[in-house]
Amino acid sequence: MAKLRIAIIGCGGIANGKHMPSLKANADRAEMVAFCDLIPERAEKAAKEYGIADAKCFTDYKEMLADESLKIDVVHVCTPNVSHCPITVAAFEAGKHVMCEKPMAQNTADAQKMLDAWKASGKKFTIGYQNRFRSDTQALHASCEAGELGEIYFAKAHALRRRAVPTWGVFLNKELQGGGPLIDIGTHALDLTLWMMDNYEPASVSGQVFCKLGRDPHSPEGNVFGPWDPETYEVEDSAFGLIKMKNGATVFLESSWALNVLKSIEASTTLCGTKAGAEIHHGGSFEKDELIYNSAEHGQLMEKMISPGIHIDYFRGGPAAEAVREQDQWLNAIINDTDPLVKPEQAFVVTQILEAIYKSAQTGREVCFD
Repeated sequence: MAKLRIAIIGCGGIANGKHMPSLKANADRAEMVAFCDLIPERAEKAAKEYGIADAKCFTDYKEMLADESLKIDVVHVCTPNVSHCPITVAAFEAGKHVMCEKPMAQNTADAQKMLDAWKASGKKFTIGYQNRFRSDTQALHASCEAGELGEIYFAKAHALRRRAVPTWGVFLNKELQGGGPLIDIGTHALDLTLWMMDNYEPASVSGQVFCKLGRDPHSPEGNVFGPWDPETYEVEDSAFGLIKMKNGATVFLESSWALNVLKSIEASTTLCGTKAGAEIHHGGSFEKDELIYNSAEHGQLMEKMISPGIHIDYFRGGPAAEAVREQDQWLNAIINDTDPLVKPEQAFVVTQILEAIYKSAQTGREVCFD
């Protein structure tokens, strides 16, 4: 069987930290044949490290998509949020399968354009929510599918960092990113929570965002990634949302890059069901990913803990298992004509809710869905 021919658009941090190493780990089914970046040297470096011998480099993704000699099958979009939509739409119009990095888009209008282009193309489409592929999240999802928690009617989506503002790239640029921690890491926590609940029908959203520390000249002290420049800090430093679902279930979403809290917990969820509850603890304050179930058994309150292993994020020295698994199932979905685990319609609802939190904070009003 011929290998799938992959093109990488955007050769920055997430491409180097996740996409390219995990594709290399699945080299039996895929090969990277083209690399595109606005900075030529980045594309050239990526091609040298991960590409086939005659891989081509580009600074214009349209030129790359138009090059029929490359015979591209799949495009990975690893660019700033504002460009997810035009690149993804162009890739579908060129007849390619697309994996787009999270979030799907910076707003619902762009996400809808991406959905429309995907449906018209007949190709495969997924969004890069790799946290679904962790051992702890896979185990909890299996429990939810089996009904072991009963009806999940209340949940919390956790994405809190004490001081871990990303100081590279365009993370602090509101025009290119669309927002700060809510759209960056809050999106992972919300995706996990909705996936566990299997609930994608929001009724209303109330939200609030803050920038109390981002522009404070004293706050960058102690930041994990080094001090940021308060003068160029354009996005929120924390954001919170209350999401009511059409069936009455409620989700509280908390996110921050900088917040005066003791524990850092992200890509985590707390689920409260009619039969039992469960919590996932993942992030800077936890050496190991923790999955804890709580219930009542034999007249006693009980807790059961699963600790899969030491938590090492994908950017700390090679691809993490979840990133490799993500690419494995994505390539299999294309080869075997099956649905990817992260469905575009699910990612669309995440974008809808994130946008509603920003809108609610801006207007001071609850945002209601039809």
